[in-house]
Amino acid sequence: METKYDVIALGELLIDFNQAALNDNGNYLYEAAAGGAPCNVLSMLQKLGRKTAFIGKVGKDSFGEYLKETIEDIGINTDNLLMTSAANTSLAFVSRNAYGDRCFQFYRDPGADMLLRKDEVIAANIAKSKIFHFGTLSFTSTDTKEATCYAVECAEEAGKLISFDPNIRINLWNDPQEAMDYGLKKCDILKISDEELFFLTGIRDQDEAMKILKATYEIPFICLTMGRNGSCAYYHDRKVQMNAFVQEKTVDTTGAGDTFMGCVLNFVLDHGLDGLEEEEIRQMLRFSSAAASIITTRYGALKVMPDQEEIQKYMKDVLTADVKRKLKSI
Repeated sequence: METKYDVIALGELLIDFNQAALNDNGNYLYEAAAGGAPCNVLSMLQKLGRKTAFIGKVGKDSFGEYLKETIEDIGINTDNLLMTSAANTSLAFVSRNAYGDRCFQFYRDPGADMLLRKDEVIAANIAKSKIFHFGTLSFTSTDTKEATCYAVECAEEAGKLISFDPNIRINLWNDPQEAMDYGLKKCDILKISDEELFFLTGIRDQDEAMKILKATYEIPFICLTMGRNGSCAYYHDRKVQMNAFVQEKTVDTTGAGDTFMGCVLNFVLDHGLDGLEEEEIRQMLRFSSAAASIITTRYGALKVMPDQEEIQKYMKDVLTADVKRKLKSI
């Protein structure tokens, strides 16, 4: 079958209200931005010249209209983005504590993204893609869980690569273990954070935790993100590590992992999963980390993803600054 899309993703599309500032009266000001992990990933891929499509549902309201228009403007195909009057578009309020850690408060009980049904998924579009991508939030309702499992089955039957990012939000679950286990069993490409790895295994030593993960699920390609501590890729018996690009101007880390994931999938589209060389993987980690670093300086990742030229310039500038510092210390 003719390939129409590089990556097709299913999941939540919502409004992120990011805590941006305090006004003169001491009240928090929130900035409304298009969000949702799967579409963030697709947006990064669009910036890198890929063709993408989204499967999901938003409310038939002003927020839903805004989201649909936003991702269409970016270039993401919306043939399988539905609108419903049965629930409002989901909202997420993102605040930060004194240490800068994020706290998510969701308004989706239910939200429109939870109402996608199995019979609304266009299987033919999945068959026309190269990679199918999903996360765990689509398992928080019976309808969307069935739709997600059906989409995964369609991808498997069509011989597509399957990509999974747990993107766990604990306050939406009594126990996310089922969704985690399903995704880990099905995926060829996994992006997982250090906290998600600990949640899954209960082990803080990441190499030991990864041994258990790999032995249990036999995932071909795993990327572990560790925030300011960098990232690692696990491929067969190899581990490749990369330091983070630490930003002095970080305002919001929401979407950084999705940006990283989009760059990883871009790499897989170029190189496949067979016979990868260590240096290729190292360069992928460096590029993905640089892109994620850039996005932390902006609110609303979906609309403001960096392009290839900006990422490469940033990497060059950082390298130049490092060389100058080393010369000064001699």
